Amino acid sequence: MAEIIQRDGTWAFDGSTVRITPGLHRSVPLFRQTYGEITVPLEAVSGIVHEPERKRGRLRLRLREGADPLLQATGGRLPDAADPYRLTVDADRSGVAGYVAEEIRRALLLDQVPQEPAKTYLLAGPPVPVSVRSSDGTVSFDGAQVRIDWADTSDRVKRATGPRIIAVGDLVQVEWLPNSGYEDGFLRFVTRETVFSKLPPEKDPFALDLWGSARRDLLTALVAAAVTARLPHPSVRAGEFTGRPPQPPAGAPVPAQADHHDVLLRRLRELGELHRDGVLTDEEFTATKAAVLKGFS
Repeated sequence: MAEIIQRDGTWAFDGSTVRITPGLHRSVPLFRQTYGEITVPLEAVSGIVHEPERKRGRLRLRLREGADPLLQATGGRLPDAADPYRLTVDADRSGVAGYVAEEIRRALLLDQVPQEPAKTYLLAGPPVPVSVRSSDGTVSFDGAQVRIDWADTSDRVKRATGPRIIAVGDLVQVEWLPNSGYEDGFLRFVTRETVFSKLPPEKDPFALDLWGSARRDLLTALVAAAVTARLPHPSVRAGEFTGRPPQPPAGAPVPAQADHHDVLLRRLRELGELHRDGVLTDEEFTATKAAVLKGFS
């Protein structure tokens, strides 16, 4: 057993798995504490890097592309402090860190773990049900469907349409961008109908606009990862590992642009009904209608 215990957490390697446990110190980000312990099978690892420094160094565990739904969902956009595969190492524990890294490298060599992208998720992702309250509303996932309940601070058009419920079978992918504190982020659920939608997150009823507490909004990555883990693996879709919506195979008919227009037309009809019922003001209707019409371009 190779193990290193630090304030940020504990890494333990038993020859077949790397067990990563977050620390309990208040400096450990809320996201790491909430995500909890992660068990990484050796077959999911592509390498490990030990970066010693004068005061504090780092251990970085590299995973094979496509092995982890968390990394797939977040696309490498997690802040360093929230990255569960990064461990800050005190200078006096540098030797231990080097030993852990060497043991993992030796095991990778002996087991001849392949370096190419994984063809299936090798980590389970966050357990369900999971629910997160963000600046734009509360998003919940029970393993079968996503539900979004809008907050009082959500765009009035979103609130007027009521809770949004999306079945996993209707989803194509999840798009996630963190709120940096300087720029808004978003969590968008892309369905077969909305795959070409160009609505901004603040107007999109299938997206959460993340503009409040960066610490709290970061937890939406839990939902993004949990949903991603239950979608078809990228290796089974055309456009493998590109992060783009799936493309049709060569020779297959291209999805009609009319389908995209039908979605936008339905949205316009929905907005018109809300306007006629007095739910939306003239200004709200005009602004939201303009955002929808941009999708026709």
